[in-house]
Amino acid sequence: MKTLSEQISLDKKTRPIGIFDSGIGGVTVLKEIIKILPNEKYIYYSDSANNPYGDKQDKEVIKLCENIVKLFIEKNCKAIVIACNTASAKAVKYLRKKYPKIIFIAIEPAYKMVHDYAYNEPTLVMATKGTIKSEKFNLLFHKYNNHKTYLLPCVGLADIIENGNKEKLEKYLKKTLGLYKGLVKNVVLGCTHYPLIQKEIGQVLGNDIKFFNGANRLAIHLKEVLEEKNLLEIETISNIKPINNKDYMKTPRIKDNSRNNTRVEFIDTQNLETKKERFFSILKNNNYFYER
Repeated sequence: MKTLSEQISLDKKTRPIGIFDSGIGGVTVLKEIIKILPNEKYIYYSDSANNPYGDKQDKEVIKLCENIVKLFIEKNCKAIVIACNTASAKAVKYLRKKYPKIIFIAIEPAYKMVHDYAYNEPTLVMATKGTIKSEKFNLLFHKYNNHKTYLLPCVGLADIIENGNKEKLEKYLKKTLGLYKGLVKNVVLGCTHYPLIQKEIGQVLGNDIKFFNGANRLAIHLKEVLEEKNLLEIETISNIKPINNKDYMKTPRIKDNSRNNTRVEFIDTQNLETKKERFFSILKNNNYFYER
């Protein structure tokens, strides 16, 4: 029989992890987290009613994020992942100060990875206007600037991806990225929506482009923090090795939240069934928005 202290500790470990984005783009982050932490419970919050965040003022983004955080606190989440670069850039500092006992893990553009692995190569950073103008990103950029980097605020792109309009996407990418074909070797995907269209970006810029995004490093950091604070699920502790992508696809662990024993709960502010179906399709089958 477990002592009260042991039971409280066990209860904390079994609490869910909250993840949010301005839409379903943050599923690209969740996929990486699940590869490393396949036995946790997750609540994903898609704020598609307020998408995109990239063009909003700081105060509005902070207010939206705080409302989501309050919901996650009510749902007893043991950690909160900000899977939106704009929200991370504009709100995480405020949230950490106001809620010091909450674990916040925040995505950021993987520009440091370019510094570490491809420093001398010309690079294109694709992000929202809000991310590129943010103090947080500018500190990162100036610290690791290789002086061969183009910063591209992709106004409206996240919204096009969110709505799944293939024709608009193709026109947007050709018009916006065509100028950089042959000029860059690396692309930093500075919005969690953008990995969903990595193939389409490559078709415009060239198939030899190297892509960088921060989702994998965030997943590793989340695991390290939960392990340090003794908050990993018991099943995760007994199977601590990250599973690779092939194993993950052979043994799907994600279940639609309409079934019993669900591990991922999906919440969307528009409450659209089509949004939910796309979310789980990407999560379970590696399908993105468009037919391949």
